[in-house]
Amino acid sequence: MIFSMKHKLLGLMLPLAGIVGLQAATQPAKQDYTQYVNPFVGTGGHGHVFLGANVPFGHIQAGPTQKKQGWDWCSGYHYSDSIIIGFGQMHLSGTGIGDLGDIALLPVTQNNEREVKFSHKAEYATPGYYAVTLANGVRVELTATLRTAFHRYTFPADVKQEQVVIDLSQGIGWDKMTACSMRQEGRNTVVGSRFSTGWAKDQRVYFVAEFSQSITHQTTEGDTLSVFSFEPTGQPLMVKVGISSVSIDNARKNLQQESPDWAFNTVVADAQKAWNKELGKIDIQTDNASDKRIFYTGLYHTMTAPSVFNDVNGEYRGADGKTYHGDFTPYTTFSLWDTYRAAHPLMTLIHPEKQRDIAQTMLHIAQQQGRLPVWFLEGNETDCMVGNPGIPVLIDIALKGFDVDKHAVLEAAKKTQLFGDRGLDLLKKYGYLPYDLEPTNETVAKGLEYALADGCIARLAKALKAEKDYKYFLKRSQSYRDYYFDKQTKFMRGIDSKGRFREPFDPFKVIHRADDYTEGTAWQYIWLVPHDVHGLISAFGGDKPFTNKLDSLFIVQGDMGKDASPDISGLIGQYAHGNEPGHHIIYLYDYAGQPWKTALRVREVLKTMYHDSVDGLSGNEDVGQMSAWYILSSLGFYQVEPAGGRYVFGSPLFNEVSMNVGNGKTFRIIAHNNSKENMYIQSVKLNGKPYTRCYIDFKDIIRGGKLEFMMGNKPSTFGIKPADRP
Repeated sequence: MIFSMKHKLLGLMLPLAGIVGLQAATQPAKQDYTQYVNPFVGTGGHGHVFLGANVPFGHIQAGPTQKKQGWDWCSGYHYSDSIIIGFGQMHLSGTGIGDLGDIALLPVTQNNEREVKFSHKAEYATPGYYAVTLANGVRVELTATLRTAFHRYTFPADVKQEQVVIDLSQGIGWDKMTACSMRQEGRNTVVGSRFSTGWAKDQRVYFVAEFSQSITHQTTEGDTLSVFSFEPTGQPLMVKVGISSVSIDNARKNLQQESPDWAFNTVVADAQKAWNKELGKIDIQTDNASDKRIFYTGLYHTMTAPSVFNDVNGEYRGADGKTYHGDFTPYTTFSLWDTYRAAHPLMTLIHPEKQRDIAQTMLHIAQQQGRLPVWFLEGNETDCMVGNPGIPVLIDIALKGFDVDKHAVLEAAKKTQLFGDRGLDLLKKYGYLPYDLEPTNETVAKGLEYALADGCIARLAKALKAEKDYKYFLKRSQSYRDYYFDKQTKFMRGIDSKGRFREPFDPFKVIHRADDYTEGTAWQYIWLVPHDVHGLISAFGGDKPFTNKLDSLFIVQGDMGKDASPDISGLIGQYAHGNEPGHHIIYLYDYAGQPWKTALRVREVLKTMYHDSVDGLSGNEDVGQMSAWYILSSLGFYQVEPAGGRYVFGSPLFNEVSMNVGNGKTFRIIAHNNSKENMYIQSVKLNGKPYTRCYIDFKDIIRGGKLEFMMGNKPSTFGIKPADRP
């Protein structure tokens, strides 16, 4: 699929007047980066990507929810489907579990319509705007602000009555409505609430829906669904929906402040302006049009979440269910097990203005629920996935020098790692997680994730001269080598309370959620020691045995078995790019003095695992992580160590990049003599001076300047000396 051609043509199939109005309203004054975004990428295959209208990091994601449910409908939409049951105000993007879909509206021409077919030929999407003409003849257009959704419905001219269904029972995936209310206020407003349980165990949404015309009739079906009727006027029927996690009054305030009038096209223009501002933080120069679309679509995907979670008056619902008012902007939708690896390190580069708010959000969550977030959704801790991934994100922010109390960060991280549940009690007792005592399995994955979090704490403690904490957590961070690493097989293996490795052992076989690994095999989990790569190399016996095993990863073939997790995808041998635990692996060659192998594999993944098509991702988008890997890697580097800011070189894809790193600073990346064949770094200059290291520190990027790569078609000696390795 080529967005610049096909989807602009699809847009022209919609009623002409609306499209002309939209184009006039959104004509950019400067470069329009949104033209390179294809929102349909990842809506097919297993990408699970949200399709609809939102603004960067907005709480609202207004879009279609389809009839079918299942793993590939976690966002509520899959390109293979053709039936819409409603347009919800909230959706997830790229997750492996479905939730939200709250406050669903559906324009209908018959009182009993509860689902409507549609065709992709009558569908159009661009950042901040979504439109589709339904089979019942109604044209639906959506746009959004941070906290409000704006719908515009154009009904067929011959309908006798225009009707809109509001269905509060409707949700996505695990979501189940537990309580709701809905009532008409005045002549054109509907207010209410929807409480639900699902992935988020206690989600609460309050809403105010204001129509542009008077409601002439209301038909109620039980407590959850109403059909509102309107007299045709020859003009589009519009509805604005404000939401809040706190109260109806706050939802009304959000609506009044962010959408005070009925200027739909102006809201579209404002949304596009917001997207252009954020997308324009990285300007790339390339002759490859497809690469440009993949890049800006990926950058777009990284900014769906985390999502703003407070109201315009500053109030928000805390992790303990109480209402708070802070001096910061709280966020929600933290897919931390995924995003600590690349999405958050990317954010520290191009969204420095958000780092204090994210840090404060995490610290306040820790105060409210007793520990840092694991997977935080709509004021709820879901405890999804393993380890304590909030720790590397928060400590990374602290170590990079952002405005946060480092001592408070250290205390929150320590408390979280010593909390006592989720296997941490066993870790404190044994130094590892015995598989025969941990009832929820996945002990190797859990243990390695806890070890890297311990390594982050040790690093912060060292920086703060907290010697006792440093020694304690440094020792715990070595558990991978002291317990899980089998010197005979050179794999990380499950170990019981007697110190015995699990038998029988097959590094290929895996049973989803019922063995020692999380969404991976023993082959993929050898390498999950990003906090101590040189220690892992030493455990192997040096560079050569380490790189021999690493080479094998990309070659070996084996049957994972019928019960393997579907997340283990995007395979090159046993390297699985479609899931997060392996995203750093390619860059480990730099640590062992073979950076040219990193370059070769990076280019392979950039070209084979990302495409400008509906099935353009090799696995779940995972709330921006899959795309963030592409963004960083295409720039030429990737943060392997989970905290601290050392970005390891790979192979830059683009000839020239200008990156706005905040505070009026620009960091330029130039790749001379770059091409498909010339993928290997020959030499590097930083600010005009020769640079020999095969990595660059965060501080050298954010001060601005120029990084120049000289590329060639053969491996070189650049970066191979031990002193030049990360």
